[in-house]
Amino acid sequence: MSESVSGWALWIVGLPGSGKSTLAKGVLTSMEARGLEVALLQMDERRKSYFPHPHYTSEEREKAYVLFVNEVAELARQGKNVLMDGSAYKQSMRQYARQKLPRFAEIFVQCDLSEAIRRESDRSEGLVMAGLYAKALQRKKTGEQFEGLGEVLGVDVEFEMDPEAELVIDNTRLTAKETLGKALHFLDTWLANV
Repeated sequence: MSESVSGWALWIVGLPGSGKSTLAKGVLTSMEARGLEVALLQMDERRKSYFPHPHYTSEEREKAYVLFVNEVAELARQGKNVLMDGSAYKQSMRQYARQKLPRFAEIFVQCDLSEAIRRESDRSEGLVMAGLYAKALQRKKTGEQFEGLGEVLGVDVEFEMDPEAELVIDNTRLTAKETLGKALHFLDTWLANV
């Protein structure tokens, strides 16, 4: 399929608890309300299909993100538009997506670690382990191990900012509606030019 008819991909990245999943779902709802067909791929969900018993090691994460980007690239080649929801803490992960996807943009949802920890502490068990940050901080302080807890972004592993990110939203103090408004304004402009 030619580049001119390929779908686009928008990757929403950031720390756990930054608000990226809430933003991705809000963008999806808004796009669907406009009659635009968009698929949402969440890394936390896809990882379980790539690795049924994930360990969240750096090697496993690298492989999972390659598989994730390749899956999105195949959908885009079929003409599908894709929202990507995944932390993608290494700049190289997003660079790989830029190489594979001709119509690609990144939104980095920036959030102070303390606020991300506060938000994440209210999350119930789901795609991601509940109490992720508290357990990681406890492990760092005492050495206590928690089954299924791998490296945690923001505690064990730093998030690498990408200077090529098309949009950076500091979501530390914004409401979900304000964050969504910024993302949709960007998306409208970006889609008019890709």
